[in-house]
Amino acid sequence: MKGQTYPILAIILVIIIAVFAVINVSPVEVNYLFATAESPLILVILFSVLMGGLITGAAGMIKIYRLQRDNKALQSENTEIKDVLKKHGLMNKVKTNKNQSSANSKNNVKR
Repeated sequence: MKGQTYPILAIILVIIIAVFAVINVSPVEVNYLFATAESPLILVILFSVLMGGLITGAAGMIKIYRLQRDNKALQSENTEIKDVLKKHGLMNKVKTNKNQSSANSKNNVKR
C-alpha cells in the first residue's frame, strides 16, 4: 500500500490543478519584463505548474546524481580498506569481533 500513496496523491493533485485551470479561462495581462502580452489564465496556470515540476525534477535529479557519486566513492574506499586489512591479515579479526559484538548485543536483548 505504501507504493500506491504517491501515484494516488499525484493523480488527485493533477485533477485539482486541471479543474482550477479550466475554471479560470479569462484573459489576463502577463508582464514578461521586456514586454507584456494578454493570454488566457489557463495557459498561465498550466505553464507555471509545468515549470515548477520541471525545476523540482531537475533539482531532484541533481541530488540523486550527487548521492550516487558519493556512494561510488565510499564503496571504492571501503574496498580499498578491506584490501589493506586482508593484506595485513586483519580481515578475519574484524569479522570475528563483529560477530562477537552482534552475539553480545543479542544476548543483552534477551535479558
